[in-house]
Amino acid sequence: MNVISQKLSVKEKVGYSLGDLAANLVFQTLVTYLAFFYTDIYGLKSEDASVIILVVGLVAAFGFNPLIGALADRTNSRWGKFRPWILWTAVPLGVVALLAFSTPAFSYKGKFIYAAVTYTLLLLLYAANNLPYGALSGVITGDMKERNSMSAYRFVAVMFAQFFVQVFMYPIIKSVGGGGRPEQMAIGMEKVFTWMAIVGIIMLLITFITTRERIVPKPEQKSTLIQDLRDLSRNRPWILMLVLTLLVFITLALKGGAYVYYFENYVNKESLTTFINPVLNAFSDVGINFFGEDPVSAGLGLFNAGGIIFMIVGITLSKKFADKYGKRDVFGIALFISTIFILAFYFFPPVSVKLIFASQILHGFFYGITIPLLWAMIADVADFSEWKNNRRATAIIFSAMMVGLKAGLTIGSSVLTGLLGSYKYVPNSTTGQPQSALNGIKMLVSVYPAVFFLAGAGLLFFYVINKKMETQIENDLTTRRSSE
Repeated sequence: MNVISQKLSVKEKVGYSLGDLAANLVFQTLVTYLAFFYTDIYGLKSEDASVIILVVGLVAAFGFNPLIGALADRTNSRWGKFRPWILWTAVPLGVVALLAFSTPAFSYKGKFIYAAVTYTLLLLLYAANNLPYGALSGVITGDMKERNSMSAYRFVAVMFAQFFVQVFMYPIIKSVGGGGRPEQMAIGMEKVFTWMAIVGIIMLLITFITTRERIVPKPEQKSTLIQDLRDLSRNRPWILMLVLTLLVFITLALKGGAYVYYFENYVNKESLTTFINPVLNAFSDVGINFFGEDPVSAGLGLFNAGGIIFMIVGITLSKKFADKYGKRDVFGIALFISTIFILAFYFFPPVSVKLIFASQILHGFFYGITIPLLWAMIADVADFSEWKNNRRATAIIFSAMMVGLKAGLTIGSSVLTGLLGSYKYVPNSTTGQPQSALNGIKMLVSVYPAVFFLAGAGLLFFYVINKKMETQIENDLTTRRSSE
């Protein structure tokens, strides 16, 4: 019999990672700028933005993801189960992403409806693209060390997308739009998203071309959706990973979306300017004048850059630690330490710019260690399910995790906009924010997100797939598949 090698070439790892780079140009924008776009650029009231984000997001989380998961698991084509979805959705996802961040000249009611419709289509297409993409990681290889390596490639690519969105995108929007007024930033957003859509489509097509599905369910394996759901309900690691994913993405949406408000309204601009000027001057001396004269966009970009650079350092160490100690233990310890540096923001006054940047860097490093492990652990849960039930249902397991991701993003973003309104935040204020809004913004980058991260770290005490069980599952499944 022919034995298919489970080793992956660098070309395939890079090709696979480009799919997440493309998807994260959209996802990181949703995390970082969706709330700000709706309230300060598009012109929605914070309570209306909260309604759209919450209602559409929950429909996507609990409706679109299970549907796509069930369909993907039952897809059979000459390209496999999951790769064709990447091909089919590449162009529509790019087009709808551009439309969702455009600002048509409608009445307020028309703009509300347009935002609801385009956000719904965006989340539907994102699910149809990214859920099969995630599930693909579970069938590219059954070698867990190769899977860890692929995850590291994948999330370095994620960090590049995050770096562009969080470091360069805000200054670019203001630059190509001609300024920081809402109508100028609307023009800038549309121009930036046009190019992002083109680049994203190309990268998704490369992912489709360069990858291969090696783990193919037995032809006689048949299961109903009810059987798949019953298997999930009995899969304790899956339940824990679902809740952990929810908690992680609530935190990312809360703090990630709040940073632009934090720099626009809370951080002292004089102290920020004094702190970043030496860095900007150093860039200027070598001919780099990218960040312009605006201290807020430059400061936010450099703040995010520090965190992301050290996240990438953490990602590069993640595989080494996971191979030695197991994913669960490394994830839990790194997540707990990273949370300490989120909580620290509560104690920083507006002038403590050095401490603000230092805490972001340390948080980024320890959180970076966890980034490749989350999706690798979900792939392990798919193996655990096959090991227990002798049936593989990869996409529905990943779709359930996407429920956690989408619900977390939705809850975090809607809580952000809802709390801004309750703290009396005034969009585009020219006279400054009330003290209540400043206090609320500080809480949104510190205490609120830290609560969810701490709860997630606690959950891992109950996750049974440790290093010893990982090895047992891999060996048993390898033996079982080679005998079929």
